Amino acid sequence: MPTHLTAFLITTWLLAMLPGAGQALMIRQVLTGGLRAARGTILGNASGLLVWSLAAAAGLSAVLLASPRAYAVVRIVGGVVLVAIGVSTLRAARSTPARAVTDAEAAAATRAVTEAGDRAGAGGGYLMGLGTCLGNPKAGVFAVSVLPQFVTTSGPVFLSSTFLGVVWALVNVSWYVLFTWGVNRGRALVSRPAVQRRLRLVTGVVLLLLGVAVAAGA
Repeated sequence: MPTHLTAFLITTWLLAMLPGAGQALMIRQVLTGGLRAARGTILGNASGLLVWSLAAAAGLSAVLLASPRAYAVVRIVGGVVLVAIGVSTLRAARSTPARAVTDAEAAAATRAVTEAGDRAGAGGGYLMGLGTCLGNPKAGVFAVSVLPQFVTTSGPVFLSSTFLGVVWALVNVSWYVLFTWGVNRGRALVSRPAVQRRLRLVTGVVLLLLGVAVAAGA
C-alpha cells in the first residue's frame, strides 16, 4: 500500500479546493446546465486525473514532459479549450437580461436551466470535464512529480501509483460534489438576472484568462 496516505489525502484535498479552472468550470456548468451537467463534468474531470495517473505510472507523462514540443501541444490545446469555454460563458452573460423578473419568470428560467441540462445530458458535461483535465499540463506535472513522492517502495510501483490515482480522483469528486451542491443551493440567492450576468461575466473572464495563461505556459 502507498505510504503516507493521510498526507496524500490532505494534499489532494487542499489542491482541489484551490481556486482555478476547475472551480470556474463547475460554476459555469451549474449556472448554465444545472447539477446534471455539473455531475457529468465532475466524472469527466476524475477520468482525466486517472488517465494522467496511469500515464505517470507507465512513465508516459515523464516522456511527454521531457519533450518540449509535445508538452507545448498539450498546453496549447488545454488553453484553447478553456478559452472556448470562457468565450461561450461570456456570450451567455451578454444574453442574460438585466431587468428584474417576476417569480413566475424566475421559476421558468430555473426550469429552462434544468431542461438544458437534461438535453445536454451528463455526456456533454463529461466530455467537457475530461477535455479540460487532459488539456491541463499542471495535472500532468502533479502526477509525474508529486504523486510519486507518496508511492510505496515495498511493493509494485505501478499498482501503488494507480491506487493513488484512484484516491486522487475520488478526493476531487468528493470536493466538487460538495462545491456544486453549494453553488446550486445558493442559486436562489443569485437568481436576479443582474447577479447572474455578473457571475457569468466573472466566470467567463476567469476561464478566458486561465486559458491564455495555460497556453502561454504561465
